[in-house]
Amino acid sequence: MANKILMVCSGNSVCSPIAEAVMADIIEEADMSYCWQVHSAALVGWHSNYRCDEEPLCVCTDHGMLFLNRARQMIWEDFERFDYIFGMNKEIVKVLKRVAPIKCKDRIQLLGDYGLAKNESIIDDSHYENGNEDLKKVYQKCEIACDAFLAEYAELVQEIRD
Repeated sequence: MANKILMVCSGNSVCSPIAEAVMADIIEEADMSYCWQVHSAALVGWHSNYRCDEEPLCVCTDHGMLFLNRARQMIWEDFERFDYIFGMNKEIVKVLKRVAPIKCKDRIQLLGDYGLAKNESIIDDSHYENGNEDLKKVYQKCEIACDAFLAEYAELVQEIRD
């Protein structure tokens, strides 16, 4: 049975779609698609059923990734359905933990806690004033964090096998 990852930002139109695309790409490159699934969602439904913003799509395309999913709002069942729920910033993690069922709170983490320095752990999903430059930083942080998470998981699997 596959482990399920959910990337969450405020609107599911910038950071969480980039994080989803990056994690899916890393999983595929590691030939681990059989044991991982990744999705993204929003805390609020501002952009529900719309495609991701054009600029994040371009950043993904520039790295050879195609992202065709539409934005969706997180639903209550997601807390039960996903094994790992990653917020892109501390405020999102705080909100997710506040509304999550008690038995699901430990599934919620800050994606940037993997592989990024404490002062760099926020993957900012606010307005990107510097356009593509800010989005490239979001992409780079997602790549580092997703890679670190998957590497940690792979180490754990190896320990269990040994």
